[in-house]
Amino acid sequence: MATKPKKKNPRLASGRKRARQDVKLNAANSSLRSKYRTAVKNVEKAVVSGDKAKATELFAKMQAVVDTIADKGIFHKNKAARDKSRLSAKVKGLAAAA
Repeated sequence: MATKPKKKNPRLASGRKRARQDVKLNAANSSLRSKYRTAVKNVEKAVVSGDKAKATELFAKMQAVVDTIADKGIFHKNKAARDKSRLSAKVKGLAAAA
């Protein structure tokens, strides 16, 4: 099992500060990324279960989450638009099937 080489600490004060900030930023971004994926997954689960009312409600919430996270630049705006478009089509498909 090959282990990763240990990262060296930056020498300059500005570099050390940057490393400290990166830890915080990474944690915040990871949390937001997780929130985004969970919102999308919840809508997909509702669509699979065939619950139209729940899917529509979750889709509305998901849109807000996806937009805010795309605005912050965590995910690209086009990815957010693509995800919303695909899920919208699935939710509309549920309505047509019912």
